[in-house]
Amino acid sequence: MLLFGCGRFSNEDEKQEQKERIVCISKQYSEIIYALGAQQDIVAVDVSSTYPEEIKKLPTVGYHRALSAEAILAMNPTLILQDNNIGPEHVVKQLKDLKIPMKDFGKYQNTLAGTDSLIREMGAYFHKERAADSLCKKLDSDMKAALEAAGKYKDTVKVLIIHFGQASNQYLVMTKKSTAAKMIEWAGGRMAVDDEKGMKQISPEIVAKSDPDVILLTDFGYDRLNGSPEKIKELPGVSSTRAFKNNRIYRVEEHDMVYLGPRTGENVLNIQTLIHKDGQ
Repeated sequence: MLLFGCGRFSNEDEKQEQKERIVCISKQYSEIIYALGAQQDIVAVDVSSTYPEEIKKLPTVGYHRALSAEAILAMNPTLILQDNNIGPEHVVKQLKDLKIPMKDFGKYQNTLAGTDSLIREMGAYFHKERAADSLCKKLDSDMKAALEAAGKYKDTVKVLIIHFGQASNQYLVMTKKSTAAKMIEWAGGRMAVDDEKGMKQISPEIVAKSDPDVILLTDFGYDRLNGSPEKIKELPGVSSTRAFKNNRIYRVEEHDMVYLGPRTGENVLNIQTLIHKDGQ
């Protein structure tokens, strides 16, 4: 009996040791995993993985482009999920040399169809096909509602999204080449700034000259200013814009604007209510 009992507990310990320990280094992957209800084996994420709120309880292993091998190895990972946008290169090489399994999912286009395919592939990988199907149906339904509503607005609202900045008196803004631009367009608006890259540093003078109807400040900037009109008024170039004069500066979450995911349709609907508050 004693021998039998010891063997049983030994097997349980072995199973416990073999449990998957996943480090996820992709904010898009992280949100999808939680939306699927497949997060039980996630032990750490990168610092940009900030949705849903409960993910903030997990340890972080650094910024996805400035990773620390030591921080990752300290989590004893059995698998690293990454979207081929991680670095620096010497850290990636070190992880590969240590033969830690790394996985990425399909290289889909940054479109709604591509997002649907990614969700379904991840659903199949985590054996959450039914959840994936539900997420895709909701995404499709929300987007249809958003696009239908956008067609009813008379004017195209000009929107400036300030990610934040003020380093060297510059602002980091999102441009017409960004994922956010797609969402603004779907919501019935247009971006105030264009560039070859998705993000651009611009001066207060260019902010003033762009004269947007609406300014969206991501949480990084808005929260630092405590959401105070007085603090926002102090931002160079902002106070002369129509957005400021008409009290049309709003807070948005950075993670809602930089990638497409299961909540994209919901996020577009939320943006729509902000930029069309006057019904135009």
